[in-house]
Amino acid sequence: MMKTVAASMAIALTAIALPALAQQAAKPAAAAAPKAATDDRYIGYYYPKPTSTEVFESQLQTIAGVERAQRIQFTTVVSQGTIQSAYRVPYAVFAKGEKAEKMIIVGMQQGELNTVYRMRALLANMTTMSRLSPFFQERTVAEDATFFDLLKLLGFKELTVTDGEKVTHQVTIK
Repeated sequence: MMKTVAASMAIALTAIALPALAQQAAKPAAAAAPKAATDDRYIGYYYPKPTSTEVFESQLQTIAGVERAQRIQFTTVVSQGTIQSAYRVPYAVFAKGEKAEKMIIVGMQQGELNTVYRMRALLANMTTMSRLSPFFQERTVAEDATFFDLLKLLGFKELTVTDGEKVTHQVTIK
């Protein structure tokens, strides 16, 4: 499964590759205050109100020319890789927002993503898969950059991970 998702991520990144400015490694920022429920129209539809939030400040710059279509393409290819996996992947990945600037990951199996620690483990696996792609290696210091940095390169502003029932972790990417 990891090979399928990694290959899908590599294909997605290659498909949307555009010239980037010289990039530096990123560092996480302190946790942020939760958003007001009225600011997020997807609460109650795709996920429950966030139970935890954080802000990730990347030193990377969004790649010039990356727009909604490239973010949709990226999430579509990643989703296709999970759908074509040899076994059922316990989460769905998609983009929302007017500019598809919000990535959402929803757990599809009871108990799979029911703690922020399991969500972070999934994101750590996505970092590992990202680091394998030539796109990521050419635009970052791959061993220092994270999946959040990749999302910043692609112009995502927010990542929400939920178990689809009670727990939601939301990351604002700056």
